[in-house]
Amino acid sequence: MLRPSTSSDSKRLADELNLEAVVAGDARLSPEDALRLYHEAPLHDLGRWASAICDRIHGSGPDAKRTYVIDRNINYTNVCSASCTFCAFFRKEGDDDAYVLTKEQLHDKVRELVKIGGTQVLLQGGMHPNLGVDFYVELLQGLKNEFPGVHIHGFSPPEFVEFVAVYDLDGFPKTDPKKSHELPREVWLAKLEAIMRLLMDAGLDSLPGGGGEIFVPHVRRKIGLGKASAEQWLDVMETAHKLGMYTSGTMMFGHIEGAADRIMHMNSIRTRQDRAIEQGYPGKYISFISWPFQRENTPLGHLPDFDLASEEPFPGDVLAEAVMRGEVDPSDKAACGVAAPRAGKVVRLAGASEYLRTQAISRIFFDNIHSIGSSWVTMGPRIGELGLYYGANDMGSVMMEENVVSAAGTTYCLSEEVLCHLIRDAGFTPAQRDNRYDFLAVHDGPDAPDRKVEDWSTQRAKALHIENQPAEVAPGDEGKNATIPLTVDGK
Repeated sequence: MLRPSTSSDSKRLADELNLEAVVAGDARLSPEDALRLYHEAPLHDLGRWASAICDRIHGSGPDAKRTYVIDRNINYTNVCSASCTFCAFFRKEGDDDAYVLTKEQLHDKVRELVKIGGTQVLLQGGMHPNLGVDFYVELLQGLKNEFPGVHIHGFSPPEFVEFVAVYDLDGFPKTDPKKSHELPREVWLAKLEAIMRLLMDAGLDSLPGGGGEIFVPHVRRKIGLGKASAEQWLDVMETAHKLGMYTSGTMMFGHIEGAADRIMHMNSIRTRQDRAIEQGYPGKYISFISWPFQRENTPLGHLPDFDLASEEPFPGDVLAEAVMRGEVDPSDKAACGVAAPRAGKVVRLAGASEYLRTQAISRIFFDNIHSIGSSWVTMGPRIGELGLYYGANDMGSVMMEENVVSAAGTTYCLSEEVLCHLIRDAGFTPAQRDNRYDFLAVHDGPDAPDRKVEDWSTQRAKALHIENQPAEVAPGDEGKNATIPLTVDGK
């Protein structure tokens, strides 16, 4: 039962959008309804409605479980053929700090993960133009032979798009990097499936949702230069679903896009999930995670900030809403320029309230996706905890290593003890999960990781491993600049 709204305006909005039925799972929001909800609903009401849906799916009260996973985000290379304006991580071949991990380096990282009880590796890299199919097959086979119990969650859709472009595969043509779209569609899809089957046979278990960013072409062509198109991204995931793999959807927002662009992005994923369910595919999207753009050290971050005190509407909103209404073809650059001349020339960053609003909308909108993740990695521990009251049921990973977001200046790092503490402090029971969100350990007893901590000052700072340390960092000081003081219960 949906609790009464806190104001007459909220009650009217809830009635007009049939939110009681939406929360009960008996109706769904249209994209237009979701945009209206985004603009008109008070933040606390959005949290209340999103939490009610989360409680229906995942349970409520202190016995209800909220989850985390122990994994490691390993970027096997930072060499990338794309030139995304929001990315501070990628390098070109020949750069002094470009790298490709050796087998020994990779296995050492996974060995460290297993030592702390880790169950999954998130394996992603730049889109390296000169690593052949044998490199990836041997990488996967080596990991599975050495660590058969570790789930390999690897290779985002843009990586697969480049695999299709550059792999030498019997029976299929190849193209130059960033040119796989030049292949006939049926050839492209057939080669994609053949590559995916090959990597699955070698040990790949599931696909992460990296590279989603924002799908709409009027935004994507400005921030994702040389990266997979939205259609390619969605086709990679649909192929994975047909072959039985579970995947995650993602969105990176808070830059040049409008709010309607976020809704249209979510709708593309929801529509494909509908098709996966209707067709009875053995795989599907199991989760959705969104996070705000981090501007430091990125070309996109050099754009001027939009003046929030201005009486003028944000140019990204003007263009996005015109596209949503069908008034502008988003693929027509000239038409987009006429509709909103400043679109793409100023950024509107997303803070904590904007993040929570967007996350809550995602939980209310995605009636066909099981899990919503809270992005404490970018937002910090306490906003991550608060996210559990804005529709999230999962706190993500114990962050041993992170190279992409940290390159843009964000380097939060939490231990398992602190993650459990945050979940329990929010009023839930922490539970370690696997990739399909099945519980591996429910921490409801005195031996829970957080309940065994006697001195919380020992948890206040953790070293986050960052792969490419500056040359002047002395041995033993790795990660020193990546520690974030963490206060737990004021201690």
